Amino acid sequence: MMFRVFFLCLAVFLTLTAIQAGEFNPVLSVGDVVQPWENLPGTDGEPHSWKDLKDKKAIVIAFTCNTCPYAIDYQDRLKKLARKWASDDRVALIAVNSNLIDDDSLEAMKERAKAEEFTFPYLKDEKQELGKAWGATRTPEFFVIDSERKVVYMGAMDDDTNAAEATVNYVDKAVEATLAGKNPEVQETVAIGCNIRYKRSRR
Repeated sequence: MMFRVFFLCLAVFLTLTAIQAGEFNPVLSVGDVVQPWENLPGTDGEPHSWKDLKDKKAIVIAFTCNTCPYAIDYQDRLKKLARKWASDDRVALIAVNSNLIDDDSLEAMKERAKAEEFTFPYLKDEKQELGKAWGATRTPEFFVIDSERKVVYMGAMDDDTNAAEATVNYVDKAVEATLAGKNPEVQETVAIGCNIRYKRSRR
């Protein structure tokens, strides 16, 4: 009887392990095709859709916000990444805010984008559908997508939340690898930051 219970428990464990998503993402695995978006409002006053990126070979999606200290700390690094790839028409960088609190409203986002001189789209995930579909749980959290809209990297931007101590930019290296037709050496890491404040739904 004891052996039967043991093997049953082992079978359940192996099954759950097999069907889980990424190592750290609860929904997506590396290689999955991501859910697109339609008409997300941006701080530029325009709606943004997946079709706007149809010619891009590498897309960086940063789930971020106005209020998380980690997200604020990464603003300069995000702007630096945008500047590096600004002249390459094959690359796009998009920031998405899925939080619903007042300080993360679209109006507040517009103020932040203007103050920080963001050169990339900063979009509002008003229904939180995109964040949930992509399994984003933290701010900031990064995804790199290839031309087939498959995940090639997801997780943290780099290897240290302290900019002075960071030595490896995983997102940047993933973009370089993707443009070269290769898989990045590191494909998934733990995203470190504040929890995205998803609205609880009744069951």
